[in-house]
Parts: sequence; C-alpha cells; structure tokens
Amino acid sequence: MQSQKTNYDKLMQEQIEKLDSKKTLLLHSCCGPCSTACIERLKNFFDVTIYYYNPNIYPQEEFEKRLFNQKKVIEYFKDIKIVSPTYDEYEYLKTIKGLENEKEGGKRCDECFKLRLKETALYAKLHGYDYFGTTLTVSSHKNEQHINQIGKEIEEETKVNFLYSDFKKHDGYKRSIDLSKEINLYRQNYCGCRFSIRKEV
Repeated sequence: MQSQKTNYDKLMQEQIEKLDSKKTLLLHSCCGPCSTACIERLKNFFDVTIYYYNPNIYPQEEFEKRLFNQKKVIEYFKDIKIVSPTYDEYEYLKTIKGLENEKEGGKRCDECFKLRLKETALYAKLHGYDYFGTTLTVSSHKNEQHINQIGKEIEEETKVNFLYSDFKKHDGYKRSIDLSKEINLYRQNYCGCRFSIRKEV
C-alpha cells in the first residue's frame, strides 16, 4: 500500500504563520530560474541569502554560466544576498561513488541532495542563520517527499531549523518560467551533473 504523501506546502505555511518577526534564511539554490518563484514567495517573511553550492554541476563552464544567471536574479529582487562556495566537482563525485549508473531521480540524486543540503545547514549553523532551505522542490522533475525528508533528517542532526517546501504548488513552476523570461535568464536543459546530460540522438 502506498504511503500517504505529506503536504509540505501546508507545513511551510504553518512555519511561516508561527514567525514572530522576519527571520534569516539560507536558501540553497540549484540555479537562477528555480530560485525566482521561491524568492518571490519568501522575501516578505525572511531575510533571504542564496547559497549557490552545486559541486554536482558539470562542466565548470556550466557552473559559471548558472552562477552568472543566479546573480541576475539577485539583482532583480534586490535586498537578496548570495554566497557561492568555490566549485569542486570532486566533492560530488566522491559522494556518489558507486552510484554512477543509477537512473536519474534515484539513489544518486538522493545522495546529491544530502550533500548540498548538509553543506547548506552547516554554513547556516556556522553563520547564525535561523533557517535553511532549498529551491529544489520547485522543479516538476524532483521528488519533494525525498527532499523534505532529507532536510528534516539534517535538521535533527545539525539542530538548524529546516524550512519545508513544495514550491511547485500555487503554480510555482509556471511562475518560475514566467519570471525567467522577464529577467531574460538562461534555462538549462539538464539537471546539472555529468550523468544527467541528455545524449544527442
């Protein structure tokens, strides 16, 4: 029997309703386009800093291209900050060793989510952020149940509050496309890692 899915959008709303003031949020972002609708939805409730930590992206030129477009989003919204650790694909390859041949969306992706969310939480803890979260749930290709469960586990481990989300709700994905067109963003056609690049037919 299939287990009932948790409504993480509702849980996020409940978290926001409990806020007694504007809190600081370190928001992991996979790319500029995905961050657009997320920032728009959160900026009135949180002092948002984007954490562009994506060692999975291949090649480095692609990483830099996405970072450039992430900065365009920051400029568009204003009052949003960004932290971008140095690119190091080795960290990703070390993390997913043995899972290279897993199908897209499987165990390799879960380990990638864990790596990026754990680093986000650790940075948030070190620098005193109230919450950490991720833009990953805006994508129709990502499993929000897995992502939020990983976030919850990392919250328990690091003692940093995790902001639940399902940014696909309320036409979030559509809104991200509309905003990307408005800001004139580059929108990639593969998730990011060397294993997710679509082979030319």
